[in-house]
Amino acid sequence: MDRQTAIENLLELYENPEHRGEMADADISVNGGNPGCGDTIRIHVKVGDGGEVEQIRFEGQGCTISQAAAELVAARMEGSSLDDIENLDHEVIIDELGREVVMSRPRCATLALGTLKQAVKEYKDARRS
Repeated sequence: MDRQTAIENLLELYENPEHRGEMADADISVNGGNPGCGDTIRIHVKVGDGGEVEQIRFEGQGCTISQAAAELVAARMEGSSLDDIENLDHEVIIDELGREVVMSRPRCATLALGTLKQAVKEYKDARRS
């Protein structure tokens, strides 16, 4: 993906998110953030009976990269298994966002996935208790 296409994709994700919002009936909600730059995110996950992710929503504020990445992660991982989320490499998200554009801010680009992985861990831990 060339630089201009990556920038246009980031702006589209940032300006027109389909997964932004609260989720009153979430099975798990987890906060994440980058204290150094002020990005914050709250990920909400609804898990189906078979262990698949039925719905992901996010709330937050921050730079274009962090918020676009949250939309990308939510869209990409909705319908996936919890194991798929745990196994997704951060590098995949960086590549899908446009490595050349986001590598100056890798923590912003990976905040949402890291927070989603934490949500899965907490969800699984709660089910083991």
